Amino acid sequence: MPEADPPQARLFDILRVFAALGMASFGGGLAGWMHREVVVRRRWLSEEGFLTGVALGQVLPGPNSVNLALYIGQQLRGLPGAAMAFLGILGPPFLFILGLALLYGWGLGMAGFGVVLGGVAAAGLANSLTTGLRTARHMRGAWPWVMAGATFVAVGLLRWPMIPVVAVLIPASIALAWAGSRARG
Repeated sequence: MPEADPPQARLFDILRVFAALGMASFGGGLAGWMHREVVVRRRWLSEEGFLTGVALGQVLPGPNSVNLALYIGQQLRGLPGAAMAFLGILGPPFLFILGLALLYGWGLGMAGFGVVLGGVAAAGLANSLTTGLRTARHMRGAWPWVMAGATFVAVGLLRWPMIPVVAVLIPASIALAWAGSRARG
């Protein structure tokens, strides 16, 4: 049975959702929150469509979360949707951070502020790990795991710079995917 068309997202809804996402994701893990709101709760995008956006967000220059927001907004309503997602994801958090900077400057050395930020960062890390595990469930065959492992070893353990590692592994993974697709059919 074919999947029903996803509900049409209104521009105001895109702005509202991404503003809430931007404010709720202080410390990272935004892709996990976006997945929950856009795929699970609102069904604006399919799982595959969302993962395509995650991949594009990671290879394009700029912050992954902003790239993903732009992709989602564009997929939902074209250029106006991308603009609403962009304004929502960056506008309110920018104003909030500006306010925090002013408050921090006023109360410099406030006891407990660093502890609170550390806790929020830990929650963001957990959300990022959840997104990574969700993505890993869709990896098929051995080569994607080999590439993920090679990236982890090179960047995480050997501390090689990310750009040269990615510059080598992207063409290698494309070549392996192409060879695999030719072998299958």
